[in-house]
Amino acid sequence: MASGGTPATALLTRAKINFTLHPYDHDPATTGYGDEAAAALGVDPQRIFKTLVADVAGTSVMAVVPVARQLDLKALAAARGAKKAMMADPEAAARLTGSVVGGISPLGSRRPLPVVIDASAETYPTIFVSAGKRGLQLELAPGDLRTAAKGAFAAIAH
Repeated sequence: MASGGTPATALLTRAKINFTLHPYDHDPATTGYGDEAAAALGVDPQRIFKTLVADVAGTSVMAVVPVARQLDLKALAAARGAKKAMMADPEAAARLTGSVVGGISPLGSRRPLPVVIDASAETYPTIFVSAGKRGLQLELAPGDLRTAAKGAFAAIAH
């Protein structure tokens, strides 16, 4: 098991959940963070998951979806038993999570938020999510991510 210096890796280490860290050189001029990670690591973009923060009926929620797809806000709302969801302001997302946009991890957030992971994650033995900073991905089994994040799977991407 690898360990590292982010709240996400610390949480996984404490929980004794196996993961592998994948650092890569982040280009500060890049805004397509997930695409950059997929290209740098040579991984199918369907296996690299981005973490987005949305407001669902007044509650901030993390949505974890493949970088090759988009978050379906209606599906996210339905997964949380609500009628409507909207994307959180990027600055608010950074404040809530303690991470910069492009480095938000579904694990080890400053403020624990509900987590919904797109069901497509379950089709892979392992997936990649941000370890909590740009240029560092962690790879783990989807079920381990769900367990560590106290999350749920739902079809939330299109």
